Amino acid sequence: MRTSRILSGFTRRSVGSIALATAAVVSLAACGGGSDPLSAGGEGSGDDPNTIIVGSANFPESETVANIYTEVLRANGFDVTTKFNIGSREAYIPALKDGSIDVIPDYTGNLLQYLDPDSTATSAADVDAALPAALGSELKITTPAPAEDKDAVVVTKETAQRWNLTSIGDLAAHSAEVKFGAPAEFQERPGGLPGLKAKYGLDITPDNFVPIADGGGPATVDALASGQITAADIFTTSPAIAQNGFVVLADPQNNFAAQNVVPVVRATKSSDKLTRALDALSAKLTTEELVALNDSVSGDAKTEPAAAAKQWVTDQGLDKPVS
Repeated sequence: MRTSRILSGFTRRSVGSIALATAAVVSLAACGGGSDPLSAGGEGSGDDPNTIIVGSANFPESETVANIYTEVLRANGFDVTTKFNIGSREAYIPALKDGSIDVIPDYTGNLLQYLDPDSTATSAADVDAALPAALGSELKITTPAPAEDKDAVVVTKETAQRWNLTSIGDLAAHSAEVKFGAPAEFQERPGGLPGLKAKYGLDITPDNFVPIADGGGPATVDALASGQITAADIFTTSPAIAQNGFVVLADPQNNFAAQNVVPVVRATKSSDKLTRALDALSAKLTTEELVALNDSVSGDAKTEPAAAAKQWVTDQGLDKPVS
């Protein structure tokens, strides 16, 4: 069983292109999820700290996590409405700032890169330390979850055993033999081939790079499983990794920035009560749990994000107020 992604991972969690930003603005007129679409004036939740609008980006993982936020906040006495599938970061960060939404799940590394393009932080500790200043006075975050959805260099189990691979650096000695599959942008962006060469000595020639435009989705998985490519950029919460017995190579030099799931909150809606509720759920949201949620929503079961979220919240004992 192989799981597809509705949007490519690189596009959906990176700083968007102009085209994506344009599409995101258009999507404001069509976003849904149980409440009115975002209006040009930013119809928001007012000043009541117990009234919260939860938003999501426009891909299944974000919508699933946003539904978890919704369920937990309701269990803790908040009056919650939702505005899901807003679009890219270029759309939902302004929506937070103008009060159209109050809370949304994001990813620490890409959030920092969006807010501070000059930041060079990549480790979880450095990213977390840099974020508060980058957020400014209008936005806050609560504690990031252990769950992380980040780029990874992935190989088959057979390749890992044949070359005794455990980390990206182990692959460097085989550079000439490696056909690497990833989105075309991976050739140029700092965390792509340039970073792998600089930090690990993994030198992929243009002839050995195979551009695949699905952001680690089914085409990439099929190419890796069938041997068309030797290594691939696949996101760590892809159920296809476990389903195919793939091996994620360790990244001790933090070439790929940390991408822990983190609630981003409009500063005027921040409160101790809100923080306690979001911290409680984030503490239980691990990468393994996120993989299972993705498999439920985007795999063969095709569970609706709201239903998958509700079941997860119940299973975790988060369907009652945080003590």
